[in-house]
Amino acid sequence: MAFGINRQELYTWKRAVQNGEIAFLTHYWLDDRFPDARTVTKAGCQNIEKLAAWGKQYGLKKEWIDRRSEFPHFDLMGQKQIEILTKEKLFSHIRRFRLQER
Repeated sequence: MAFGINRQELYTWKRAVQNGEIAFLTHYWLDDRFPDARTVTKAGCQNIEKLAAWGKQYGLKKEWIDRRSEFPHFDLMGQKQIEILTKEKLFSHIRRFRLQER
């Protein structure tokens, strides 16, 4: 279950993904499969090859791309999430969701 974002943020992310951009959406998240994760960042792009190439620089494998919806994305959690957000200079995501406080 996702929360902590508004409809405009979700719409903006979806539009960027559909336009072939690498787009990021961080939100609070609860999932019994990942009891230690309280946030997730979705790094998405409609162009699977572009998304896979982007992910490769961070050690992400193409087969990890979630393709179940019309918005292909990697789910980033934990230290990898913080590492990538930092390298992508998305400090506002880190501050907003207090990711450094863990």
